[in-house]
Amino acid sequence: MFRHLVIACALLSAACSAPTPQTAAVPLDLAPMFARYWDEALELDPLRATYIGDGRYNDRLPNLLSADYRAREAAFDARWLAEVKAISPAALTADDALSLDILRRQLERSIEAARFPEHLLPINQFYNLAAQLAQLGTGTGAQPFKTVADYQRWATRAAQIPVLFDQAIANLREGAAKGVVQPDVLMTKVLSQLDALAVAKPEDSLFWKPVTAFPSDFSDADRSRLTADYRTLIAGAVLPAYVRLRDYIRDDYLPVCRKSAGLAALPDGAAWYASKVRAITTTALTPADIHDIGLKEVARIHAEMRGVMQQVGFSGDLPAFFSFVSDDPRFTYPSEAAALQAYNDLSAVVDRGASRLFAVRPKAGFEIRPVEAFRAQSAAGGSYQRPSEDGSRPGIFYLNTYDLPSRKTWAAESLFLHEAIPGHHFQIGIQQELVGVPAFRRFGSFTAYIEGWGLYAESLGKELGVYRDPYPYFGRLQAELFRAIRLVVDTGLHSKGWTRQQVIDYMLANSAQGLTQSISETERYMAIPGQALAYKIGELKILELRHRAEAALGSRFDIQAFHGEVLKDGSVPLDVLATKIDRWIAAQH
Repeated sequence: MFRHLVIACALLSAACSAPTPQTAAVPLDLAPMFARYWDEALELDPLRATYIGDGRYNDRLPNLLSADYRAREAAFDARWLAEVKAISPAALTADDALSLDILRRQLERSIEAARFPEHLLPINQFYNLAAQLAQLGTGTGAQPFKTVADYQRWATRAAQIPVLFDQAIANLREGAAKGVVQPDVLMTKVLSQLDALAVAKPEDSLFWKPVTAFPSDFSDADRSRLTADYRTLIAGAVLPAYVRLRDYIRDDYLPVCRKSAGLAALPDGAAWYASKVRAITTTALTPADIHDIGLKEVARIHAEMRGVMQQVGFSGDLPAFFSFVSDDPRFTYPSEAAALQAYNDLSAVVDRGASRLFAVRPKAGFEIRPVEAFRAQSAAGGSYQRPSEDGSRPGIFYLNTYDLPSRKTWAAESLFLHEAIPGHHFQIGIQQELVGVPAFRRFGSFTAYIEGWGLYAESLGKELGVYRDPYPYFGRLQAELFRAIRLVVDTGLHSKGWTRQQVIDYMLANSAQGLTQSISETERYMAIPGQALAYKIGELKILELRHRAEAALGSRFDIQAFHGEVLKDGSVPLDVLATKIDRWIAAQH
C-alpha cells in the first residue's frame, strides 16, 4: 500500500500532506494517471485500440489465449487496482472521483471474471475470433488499408494468426480434458463459419479483398510487391491455420462437446453464471430475481399487445395474432435493397424528431450495411459498430438480411431506434466525443447501461414521430417483449436447467418471433450467458429514473435536460446512474 501512495504522490504533485487550517485543499489531478492507464491498456489489447481508431498497434496480435498473456492481464489488473485504492476520493473533484470509482469497478470486474476458465471456451458462433479477424482483413472493417504502411501492418498482424489459432486448439483440448466444453449445436455453427473461411486459394479468401482494392495512388511496384507478399502470407500461413482450426473442431472437439445448453452444467457453472449476472447487470440481482422480473414483464406486455389487436380489429387470440403478423406477406420485404432503403428512409424522420428530445447529438455520422454473408446465419438481427475516434470511419448499423422473409417490416422502426438514432449511435457517439473525460470512460462499456439505453430509445418512438401505424407499434412491443423473454430464458438456460428446445418453444409460444430468429437467439444466449439480461434490466432502471424525475419536478421536468444528464458521463453502472439522476433532481429545486 505504501508503495502505491508514493507513486500517487510522485505522479500527482498535489500535496500528500493534509492542508493547513488556513489553506483549502487543492484536489488531486488524476488526468496523467488515467492517461497512463489507458495507454497501457491499449498496448496490452491492441485489437481494442484498432476498433476505437488508435492505429499505434495495428501490426500487433498477441497470443490472447495463452497462459502468459493471462498472467500479464492479471498483473496489470492487480497493479492498477492497488494504485486506484491508494487514492482517497475525498481529495478529488467530483468528476475524478467518478472516474476513479468506475476504473475500480472495471478492474474488480476483470479480476472476478478471471476466476473462471473462460479461456477454455475461446470460440463460439457468436464471438468467433476467427470470423473477427476475417472481418478486419477484408479492408472494409476497423483495420485501415489506406497506405502502403497500412497494408504492411496488417500483414505483420495476420502473420500471428497461426500462433493464436494453435493456442485456441490447445485450450479447447485442455477444456475437453477438464469437462469444460461448448454445446455441440454451437460448434456445429462455428464449423460452418470456418468452412466458409478455410478456402483453397488465396484469391477466394476474404483476406484477398484488400489486394483487389489497392488505393489509386499506389505505385505499380508497391502493388506487385504487396500482391506477392499477401499471396504468400495467405496461402502459406493464414489459410492453413484456418484449416487446422476447422479440422480440429470437426474431427476432435465436436465429438466431445456436450448436449447440455446452460453454463450451470459446467464445473462451478452456477457461480460462474451468477458472477456474469452481477457484472453484466451492475446490480446485486440474482438469477432467480431476474427470472421473476421477466415473467411479470412478459405478462404486462402481452396485455398491451391485446390492446393493439383490438385496435386493428383482430378477432383471434394472441398466438393467432403472432402467426398473422409472422406469416402475412404484407409484412415482408421484396428484396435486400428494399429492406436497406426502408431503414435509410427512417433516418430523416427520426432525425427531425430527435431535435425535440435531445439538445446534444454526436458529430460522427453513421451508415447502414447488411451483415456479411459468412456470419449472417448466426448474427443478431441488428448490431452497431462505433465510429473511429479520428472520424475517419462512421458508426455502422449492421442489418441482418439473412432469411429475408423473417425480417418483418413492422420491426424496422424499433430496431432503427435501438441501433442508430437515438440509440447506440447517439449514446456511444456522444460518449466517445466527451471532452475532459478520461479515454477509458469515453470508450468504456457497462452493458446494462448501453443496452438499457438502446431499449429505452425504442420506447421514445411516438415522441420521435414514428409508431404512428399500429403494426410498427406492435413491433416496438414485440421488441420489448423479446427483451423481457430474455430475462426468463437466459436464467432458465443457465440456472434452471432449461434445454435449448425449451427456450425455442417458449419464445415461439410467447412472441411473434419466427423459428429462424428464435433458434439464432437461443444459441446466442447459450454462447454468451448473461449478456441478454442487460437490455431489460437497464431499460427498467432508466424508465424508473425518468418517472421519478417527472413526478418530482412536474411542470419543471425538461426532457432534453434529463436525456443530457443520462448521457453526459457516458456508460456507468446503474447505481451510479441512479445517484447522478437523484442529484440532478435535487439541483432543480
